Amino acid sequence: MDTRDAKAQLLDDVRKYHQQAQPDQRFVPGHTEIWPSGAVLDEDDRVALVEAALDLRIAAGRSARKFESAFARTLKRRKAHLTNSGSSANLLALSALTSHLLEDRRLRPGDEVITVAAGFPTTVNPILQNGLVPVFVDVELGTYNTTADRVAQAIGPRTRAIIIAHALGNPFEAAEMAQLAEEHDLFLIEDNCDAVGSTYDGQLTGTFGDLATVSFYPAHHLTMGEGGCVLTSNLALARIVESMRDWGRDCWCEPGENDKCLKRFTYQMGDLPAGYDHKYIFSHVGYNLKATDLQAALGLTQLAKLEEFGTARRRNWRRLREALDDVPHLLLPQATPRSDPSWFGFVITIDPDAPFSRAELVDFLEGRKIGTRRLFAGNLTRHPAYIGQPQRVVGELANSDLITEHTFWIGVYPALTDEMLDYVITSIREFVKTHT
Repeated sequence: MDTRDAKAQLLDDVRKYHQQAQPDQRFVPGHTEIWPSGAVLDEDDRVALVEAALDLRIAAGRSARKFESAFARTLKRRKAHLTNSGSSANLLALSALTSHLLEDRRLRPGDEVITVAAGFPTTVNPILQNGLVPVFVDVELGTYNTTADRVAQAIGPRTRAIIIAHALGNPFEAAEMAQLAEEHDLFLIEDNCDAVGSTYDGQLTGTFGDLATVSFYPAHHLTMGEGGCVLTSNLALARIVESMRDWGRDCWCEPGENDKCLKRFTYQMGDLPAGYDHKYIFSHVGYNLKATDLQAALGLTQLAKLEEFGTARRRNWRRLREALDDVPHLLLPQATPRSDPSWFGFVITIDPDAPFSRAELVDFLEGRKIGTRRLFAGNLTRHPAYIGQPQRVVGELANSDLITEHTFWIGVYPALTDEMLDYVITSIREFVKTHT
């Protein structure tokens, strides 16, 4: 048997193994865990990982390049650059705006970047890590997004950029935000980590800003285990992102490629001698934030299921929304007008005047093996990491504070069955009825 036949036989065995190794799928109320999020992996995913391992594709290679091309087409962007996490994607996107190649438009220490207080830390951390000043604005209850009006009120003489996440898959006012950014000569970064496949005004989120970021952590719409991506249609920004991701190198040749540009030994940059090896000329303070082919191989099989996953998320969200609509004391989520979210989760805020607390309802659900999560950090400005850090707050953060005290979310991800969702619905209704 030659190696190709041996490989085919082994991969066929992997498919059989996957089918045999599936756990008991029976749902037992109160015993089976109902996770708020998680990866949905099938035999194609397992085979893709094993095949990449068999080929010993342990670094970024052909699968990474293939995924970047396919994902850029799917998200309707010209360039996509894989990273080792969504957090790294945010770091690269924001750091790219500080590049000397942007000349007068570059962000400099002390410049301000508008963001929301009720979010995830890794949207905000790159602002501080680059010596910039976060400007915090509040969000709306129900959509859990800020508005273009709130952002407009926060623009000051040192404001240079906006970075905001689409909250739990629900788009913010992306068209209005992009117009605002254009009018004030600001950069716009869309943190699209929770919202792959969502649309606003019929246009995909992640296509309104100068840059967009995505996460492939297992909780997200697609997974590579770990991983992320920066997308843009601005080729100058794409080149900066690539350089910063790849150690800060000026060279664009892939590792293992030599003299693809036919000018490897003819450059003179900085104070280096003429002819210094271009592969070792560094034009940015960068990192090694690449993903591997193992991750990309999984990403390719996951990408084929993106539409299916989005359909399931929307269906599960609607089932919860319709079944809980008449339950008192609960503020249920609503889509931003003119949007079609590919939902990441189902957010519930307990009325502050309710005869029960968020903690009591969450404890009840967790006791029934129904997983819950907070709306990330709540009000970030109240966390020890950000107290004393440079910042500016515009307006009251009343809704962010309310979210900190009264808000949580439950799952809608594709692995949840109707039986599981009905148990969640029954549990919430039962709790509210017995506590009212």
